[in-house]
Amino acid sequence: MNIRPSAAIRQNYNEIAEQCRKTAEAVFLTKNSEGDPVVMDIETYNRREKMLKFREELLAVGEDRLHGSKGYSVSEAASMMRDAIKEAAAHGTED
Repeated sequence: MNIRPSAAIRQNYNEIAEQCRKTAEAVFLTKNSEGDPVVMDIETYNRREKMLKFREELLAVGEDRLHGSKGYSVSEAASMMRDAIKEAAAHGTED
């Protein structure tokens, strides 16, 4: 965990930004020895947001199953996974 005083962001912005990109970790800023903002690079932020969304979706599926929702066969699940991989690959090549 990297903790810096809030003044460091004003004095060393480029250094902190580079550290965030290199380590893919957040930098915690403090003000008067108390927690204040957290800084991270955009790639790390986007990756975390996608992971949180995915976890929320998994939780919703689990809750649906607990409430009697129909499941999928192995072949149905494999087909859906192949489709998702194809879609993700197609989005990864668009620029």
